[in-house]
Amino acid sequence: MTGEIPIDKTALVAPAAPDALRSAASSPVADVLRGLETSANGLTSEEATRRLASVGPNAVRAHRARPWVVLGRQLKSPILILLFATAIVSAFLGDATNSVIIAVILVVSVGLGFVNEFRAERAADALHDQVRYRAVVLRNGEKHQVDVVDLVPGDIVTLSVGSVIPCDLRLLSSKDLQCDEGIVTGESMPVAKDPAPIASVAGIGDLDSCLLMGTVVQSGSGTGVVVSTGPRTIFGRIAVGLATAQPQTEFQKGLSRFSLLLLEVAIVLTSLIFVANLLLQRPLIESLLFSLAIAVGITPQLLPAVVSTSLATGSRALAKNKVLVKRLVCIEDLGDLDLLVTDKTGTLTEGRISFTAAIPADESVTADQLFRWGLLSTEADYTKPHPSVVGLNALDTALWQSPQAASFVLGGSHQLDLLPFDHDRRMTSVLFADADNSPLLIAKGSAEDIFLRCSAVSADAHSTLEAQYEEGARVVAVATRTAPGLDHIEATDERDLILAGFLVFVDRPKADARASLEQLASLGIAVKIATGDNAKVAEKVCADLGMVSGGTLTGGDIDALSDTELAEAARGVTIFARVSPEQKARIIDSLREKGRSVAFLGDGVNDALALHRADIGISVESAADVAKDAADVLLLEKDLSVLANGVMEGRRIFANTIKYVLMGTSSNFGNMFSASVASVVLSFLPMLPGQILLNNLLYDAGQLAIPSDRVDHEQLEAPSHWDIRFIRRFMLLFGPISSLFDFATFALMLFFFTAAPSEFRSGWFIESIATQTLIIFAIRTRRVPFFRSRPSLGLTLASLGVVAIGVWLPYSPLNGVLGFVPLPAPFFLALVGMVVLYLVLVEFAKRWFFARADQRVVAAPVRRRGYPHRVARRASRFTTKSPHART
Repeated sequence: MTGEIPIDKTALVAPAAPDALRSAASSPVADVLRGLETSANGLTSEEATRRLASVGPNAVRAHRARPWVVLGRQLKSPILILLFATAIVSAFLGDATNSVIIAVILVVSVGLGFVNEFRAERAADALHDQVRYRAVVLRNGEKHQVDVVDLVPGDIVTLSVGSVIPCDLRLLSSKDLQCDEGIVTGESMPVAKDPAPIASVAGIGDLDSCLLMGTVVQSGSGTGVVVSTGPRTIFGRIAVGLATAQPQTEFQKGLSRFSLLLLEVAIVLTSLIFVANLLLQRPLIESLLFSLAIAVGITPQLLPAVVSTSLATGSRALAKNKVLVKRLVCIEDLGDLDLLVTDKTGTLTEGRISFTAAIPADESVTADQLFRWGLLSTEADYTKPHPSVVGLNALDTALWQSPQAASFVLGGSHQLDLLPFDHDRRMTSVLFADADNSPLLIAKGSAEDIFLRCSAVSADAHSTLEAQYEEGARVVAVATRTAPGLDHIEATDERDLILAGFLVFVDRPKADARASLEQLASLGIAVKIATGDNAKVAEKVCADLGMVSGGTLTGGDIDALSDTELAEAARGVTIFARVSPEQKARIIDSLREKGRSVAFLGDGVNDALALHRADIGISVESAADVAKDAADVLLLEKDLSVLANGVMEGRRIFANTIKYVLMGTSSNFGNMFSASVASVVLSFLPMLPGQILLNNLLYDAGQLAIPSDRVDHEQLEAPSHWDIRFIRRFMLLFGPISSLFDFATFALMLFFFTAAPSEFRSGWFIESIATQTLIIFAIRTRRVPFFRSRPSLGLTLASLGVVAIGVWLPYSPLNGVLGFVPLPAPFFLALVGMVVLYLVLVEFAKRWFFARADQRVVAAPVRRRGYPHRVARRASRFTTKSPHART
């Protein structure tokens, strides 16, 4: 496994290198700095502010809710547009009143959807503005972290392993620097970088002295000066070129499949009605208006608004629970989760790593000397009197923040060279020299990897290490050797080392981690651990938290298994220890092959590949850049209980959305089927086109309260997925039940009340609005409504209010305009009886329907993410704040 994410190279059309970058690549460093009017110490804060105002933000996208775009989505329905046009034609042909009514209802419907969707877009803006990305730059000669969108040409940027290159940079200095440029060039292998000028530049693949925006530091470190920002960069041009609709999530695909189902039903039904009415020699325009009204009526017009409102409500609830999603629709995918793979640091443990002891393994080495070597072998900047911990990994930060580090003095020592940490070697090496001594090579890293490079390791050292692992401690080993004549080091120099000892760290299990694991288990979510730590350390933490382990696989074990064997073994295993980034990604792939919806939670550079491969990538706000970039969801606290709350919110939103879908398809289908039959049988239209649209508008408006509805606990215990067959079966069962009572109403009006057309329409309008609105109380739960499952107050009031309006309209001042007339009191007595009987029958049908084993929802299909998806996620870090966020 190479770990490379496959991309569709036919979608990759990288533009040529901009002239500014080509010129910088072939020019000496001094000339580049002079041309950009900057220095190795960076810009002043004042100059950076001036340049930002001049050249604009380092962004490829502007995040803002655009009202005209939202309105365009409301108007994109061909049926809606055709109905508008037909109403206008009808007005010119003399039916002005009915045409105006239709137009007003459609405008109100579109306006209601627009307001709710635009509010949801604004909520998405506010959510996006909370997720910011930072870069380490030199300003006024000091290191600062600034928002990547505030970088300007001339800024000096410091880079380390895992950094996402924030702009197009000209490299000033580097140490074993390699970059993954696949997102720009399609190249699968890391590219070595060097600050030496390039003689000739044929293409973007030849820019070895430059770093390209959006690419990732694979290994090594360096500094660079910003040459180009935003859309003037190579990646910026690609992102702008691909700035179409963002890739769909499974939830969005489900909505699309559902919309296709409704379109098929609408086309068949309306075509038959239109042809039948023409054969009955009814007026062409009247027949067309009625048929189109049926098409609109069968479609839940406000479904996008209901979904948007649900997501906006969910995003606010998640934000309160310290969960941020990059796109609102990811909330739904979060609810799909049934398997979580996570590292242990900060999730099962406190995440506050502290240094506890230096244990020498050589009698000639003291604990103080060993600790000093540990400090020297970090990637800190020793040119400062007090080295900064900015950019250091957690273990090195813990060393520098320990009380012993307060007395550290560099003295006459000076660093000759540094070989940064990478995930293949799993160690950092430095070359230091004192004024009177030969250079000393110090290596610090994974004990097992250090041992391999030592000339000899005693049995006592092995015993000491195992004892620390048994206690659950994190341990790094330190080894040294004299290196006479060396002034720089390579990986091949990490040999013949002498083990100096161990630096011991502790990261205690969280007090509430056991409760969080139990909460996830109650949601049907299995938890597996993938860690770079020793297997015994991970097993000790899991045992302390009461996790029942299904076994452990190490990185070596994984390499020995085929993909098929790994997929089988990974199902039962709980802990994956000493795994590399590529192995983590391979584990995720194997688990997904078994049909699970897999989330990966990680915050390090070595987690990025697995985050990309997972169905849901989850990271934390303080994570490494590349991990935040790869994630779909960010936790403001690295806590499994926070994640569990997010999952419940995702499932609650999906459950409420499905309520609307099931209710809308069943009652709408039933009513429109009834109207279709009646239009053929009766000598007059059973309901005027405007009345059909008004009915649909009132019904839909009342259901905007669904997003705030309560959800039964059993609906949160397992993920639910879109199943169009399930929805179709539900529609074909409950739709005819609705039609049965419509036909009873027809008989009541014709044979008992001998109703005229206007009375018939008034009676059916009231019965229709009552039955299709009140059915929500039965469909919203599998329990007995009201007694064992109470709806929210908002939904109750909204539903009853819609019914009240429907009853009032025939008695209102608008009754003549709308074509209604008052009805006699006996009608309402019969109506109450029919509604009660209808709800009872629906309750019995509901129990039978959900009791059938073959009605269970199927698993979601495997997701495929291509190159545009990767560009969209990477480009999200280079996005300006929305305008209203600045006010």
